[in-house]
Amino acid sequence: MKKDNLESLFDNLKDQFDVETPQNNHEQRFLEKLKANDTTSTEIKKQSGFNWKPYLAIAATIVICFGLFTTLQQQPEEFDLASVSPKMSETQNFFTVTIENELKKLNKERSPLTEQIISDALIQIQLLETDYQKLKTDLTESGKNQRVIYAMISNFQTRIDILNTVLEQIETVKQFKSNSNENIL
Repeated sequence: MKKDNLESLFDNLKDQFDVETPQNNHEQRFLEKLKANDTTSTEIKKQSGFNWKPYLAIAATIVICFGLFTTLQQQPEEFDLASVSPKMSETQNFFTVTIENELKKLNKERSPLTEQIISDALIQIQLLETDYQKLKTDLTESGKNQRVIYAMISNFQTRIDILNTVLEQIETVKQFKSNSNENIL
């Protein structure tokens, strides 16, 4: 049935089809008209609209940079004893001040005779400070775990004990040196 309709349509339009051969250079003239039409439409587009693409690209870049910046800024802050409670803040301040005072005393005692003892002690203190930094990370990750807090306090106490022991050793060396000088005279 469809085929019959299609055939009847073509039979009805049979004499109406354009079957003439185009003139010479028809294709060339057609291409020139297309080209002229294309440049005219391009000029109209350039005159009629604002080109938003560069501005959208800049805006997208700014949004991406801002997103990266805020993501990098949201890294978890590292806790120390002072961040646990006000009492722990006082404890940390006490230990910090005590260690600083002991280090000042230790540096006052520097001499060729005590240099080796002091440098060994400072190496041990530095190792304990490195351990303390790891404990701060552990405290942050563990959510202020009590065992980590006790380890941090113990770290401070160990540093103070080392400094006190070294100061006592320096006093012993100084007394020994003065006694040996008295015996020589």
